[in-house]
Amino acid sequence: MAIYQTNELFDLDKTIAGPLLAKAQYPWQALPGIGAFITTLGNTLPADTFTKIGPDIWVAKTATVAASALLTGPCIIDEEAEVRHGAFIRGNAIVGKRAVVGNSTELKNCILFDEVQAPHFNYVGDSILGYKSHLGAGAVTSNVKSDKTQVVVRDGEDAAETGRTKVGAMVGDYAEVGCNSVLNPGTVLGRHCNIYPLSSVRGTVPQNSILKTGGNVIIKK
Repeated sequence: MAIYQTNELFDLDKTIAGPLLAKAQYPWQALPGIGAFITTLGNTLPADTFTKIGPDIWVAKTATVAASALLTGPCIIDEEAEVRHGAFIRGNAIVGKRAVVGNSTELKNCILFDEVQAPHFNYVGDSILGYKSHLGAGAVTSNVKSDKTQVVVRDGEDAAETGRTKVGAMVGDYAEVGCNSVLNPGTVLGRHCNIYPLSSVRGTVPQNSILKTGGNVIIKK
């Protein structure tokens, strides 16, 4: 099976970052442009919908941001999103409509599509989380290899060079990641897949499948 392309993982109508991702054949190709995209888009956002609360930080008036959350620009918090107590947004981050960024969750150089949930003790770095995807408590994206070499995205015998030393996970629409799982650098999760808790995930998990304990993959009926 070939490496998943951007339009095979994501419905680009479900994120304010659609124009950025539409230019990328593969989703990780959008990672270097997130910051500049936010800054350009932010300056065009309607003042009756968004408030600029700091340098390159735009928050929708209908969003909820806890007083204890720390936001660093560039970032956009879209309509009806919720950024909870103790969340840390390190910059170059887009939080979609009705998305949840929870207690002690950290975001860095990432896109959260609309209605994504990263609600408890999650780290999302150099990653893209598709529409209605969900990270269980403690699930994280690992974005740097231990030997610091460039990340390669793999699906069986197929491989794609990213040209980057920092690439986290590309999580397709509706994917569910179990508690305390680690998505290793360059992991790709197809749409509607499920990851068992405590999994260490590498390579590509096919859409409409379940990654079970021990790495066994079964296709949903």
